[in-house]
Amino acid sequence: MMTNVKSGSRSKTTDPRMVLGMVQWWAEANPQSELFGEISDLKTLYKTDGQHIENWTGLQILKDVDMELYTGLQRLTIINCSLRTIQARAFAQNPHLRYMRLEGVVFDCGCEIRWIQLWQLRGEAGLHTQHLYCKNGASKIRLRSMSIAQCDLPDISVAHSNLTVLEGGNVTLSCNGSGFPVPEVDWTVNGLHSINTHQSNVYWPNIHSINLTLVNVSRGDNGFVLTCISENVVGMTNVSLQLAVLFPPVILKLDEPERRHHTCIEFTVRGFPHPTLRWFHKGREILQSEYIHVEMEYYQDYLEGCLTFQNPTHYDNGNYTLVASNSLGSVTKTVYGYFLEPPFIEDDAPTPEDEAKSPGEDSFGMSIAVGLAGFGCVFLIVIFVLINKYSRRNKFGIKGPVAVISGEEDSASPLHHVNHGIVTPCSLDAGPDAVVIGMSRIPVIENPQYFRHGHNCNKPTTYVQHIKRRDIVLKRELGEGAFGKVFLAECYNLSPTKDKMLVAVKTLKDPTLTARKDFQREAELLTNLQHEHIVKFYGVCVDGDPLIMVFEYMKHGDLNKFLRAHGPDAMILVDGQPMQSNGELGLSQMLHIATQIAAGMVYLSSQHFVHRDLATRNCLVGNGLLVKIGDFGMSRDIYSSDYYRVGGHTMLPIRWMPPESIMYRKFSTESDVWSFGVIMWEIFTYGKQPWFQLSNNEVIECITQGRVLDRPCLCPKEVYDLMLGCWQREPQQRLNIKDIQKVLYALGKAMPVYLDILG
Repeated sequence: MMTNVKSGSRSKTTDPRMVLGMVQWWAEANPQSELFGEISDLKTLYKTDGQHIENWTGLQILKDVDMELYTGLQRLTIINCSLRTIQARAFAQNPHLRYMRLEGVVFDCGCEIRWIQLWQLRGEAGLHTQHLYCKNGASKIRLRSMSIAQCDLPDISVAHSNLTVLEGGNVTLSCNGSGFPVPEVDWTVNGLHSINTHQSNVYWPNIHSINLTLVNVSRGDNGFVLTCISENVVGMTNVSLQLAVLFPPVILKLDEPERRHHTCIEFTVRGFPHPTLRWFHKGREILQSEYIHVEMEYYQDYLEGCLTFQNPTHYDNGNYTLVASNSLGSVTKTVYGYFLEPPFIEDDAPTPEDEAKSPGEDSFGMSIAVGLAGFGCVFLIVIFVLINKYSRRNKFGIKGPVAVISGEEDSASPLHHVNHGIVTPCSLDAGPDAVVIGMSRIPVIENPQYFRHGHNCNKPTTYVQHIKRRDIVLKRELGEGAFGKVFLAECYNLSPTKDKMLVAVKTLKDPTLTARKDFQREAELLTNLQHEHIVKFYGVCVDGDPLIMVFEYMKHGDLNKFLRAHGPDAMILVDGQPMQSNGELGLSQMLHIATQIAAGMVYLSSQHFVHRDLATRNCLVGNGLLVKIGDFGMSRDIYSSDYYRVGGHTMLPIRWMPPESIMYRKFSTESDVWSFGVIMWEIFTYGKQPWFQLSNNEVIECITQGRVLDRPCLCPKEVYDLMLGCWQREPQQRLNIKDIQKVLYALGKAMPVYLDILG
């Protein structure tokens, strides 16, 4: 905005401050006026735009009070005024002034306008392009030529560049200003918390000294900037130094875990120098990783941030201790972090009450237990005799009632029907566990391996083929599981086109009624499973002991051993015997194996079966690289390190299980998809154990925190993307097994391209 103050032949003086006062008065008196908006703009522009003063004969000295209203002033024009001098502090409130035009102005030569001469010489505010004059007596000279002795900017010096002091200490700072005229010197201490005193001394002819004493220095003054100012009529100089107050750390905040984007234990620590932070969980120092790490911001003497957890589990429950230390001391504070309930309850763990019992109480309790056990045994023997005497033979020729149910929550096989994840036996004949592909009677608490959706209580009876014992000739033992032994055998009269054929037979060594019942249910369900990539079940032999199940024989054994025998380390010992490799498996063969297993899974899913123990150890390999899903129950003995024992009985394949199965015992088709992702990882690592470098407890922690297996070296990116699709934390976000099979099949067809990529 341009403010023109002019006069005609008769000069009239108008103070610009009066104009602004009139603006304010008009705005307050006429708030509804149509000119109100324009007047408001006028008021604003007065403070922020340019100022033009012309023909103002009453303006002789320009002071800071004249310009203090124009805080946003950028341009100033003074023309044909009686201005004789401008004080050096006149523009102290106008930090944005960048151009000043002085036309028709003749100053009085003297020390008071020395600062204008210095501005002109330095080229500030555009003065170097103007012809400025001053009057020296009767003569008029150029301002550039003015020469005045003992008139210059003051010099300034302090004894310290920066100042460090302990909290509670005292310190004295000295500032010296020198020059002609003798400057005024002072320290600016506005906002300083510490007690302070000033002592001024003048040393003639030209030195002014001032001492600042700080008493009982406060930590609140850490980082405070102390400024000493030296000023005379020529201008002002200053020097600043920063005060550093050292004090030991203190933990101002340590909150319990709070769920945000990730889970956060928020903290605030104060101390200077900045303290070093260490975190401990249950007495052990935390090593930071992407799953648990510190996110922190540094301030003057504060540290604020979070101990951040990504998908914490029950393993993360417990006390968290923060230790903050610097050179002046150390402080600790502890908070309890609770995240999840433990997924497993160790039934065999002693309780505090058990440990507190006296020896006498133990002896008395033991006597009662022995007595009750003896009575129970006699009672069961009587019942058993009566049952065998009066019951009729069932369709298998198994003596004893059909309706006996296991009193244990055990599982004999991995393959079960499911009904939306809920066990739904519809009769005592169906039993508590619908048992299929022969995983032996390994007790697995609440872990019946296969359930069927939509179990029909009125379905027609399944007839299992009976094979005569004389038609089975055992050749050699293949292995042994908890249920009994598996043999290679020759079986006669099994196929109308062959006189005899090689089979694998599974024997039942446990002759109890419960075991027989499981055997019966398993045989019924196995009979209903018929697919080219599911191990074929031929029938049972029940005329005498031991009871036998007959399966097709897969020449090359389990897939895990086959992979290790055809990998880069194929010359290593396998089961204590050196195996000669037939060459490494190629990428196309690996994809072919994975595609066949996926096809078997598609079939199981269509039959509403959930396997729960899918792994390469539970797949078998036949001639022509034919792969089928199956399990003879040996894997839990041969591959015992693959299972995690809970409560002394339950064995869980946690390295193949998703988080919801580990934490909540929730199994579904989606949990089998997770396991299939691990199978693909096994295939492309030639049979390595998943998480082989970690213990079972560490594996549980990794999986429940959301970590996944790394990409194998030979694995194409497209296949690893499938694995990641199988390992989504939320079951509903995992890939569908049909889609996985289609992608694997397509990748197998495009193998020449992939071979070129792998180079």
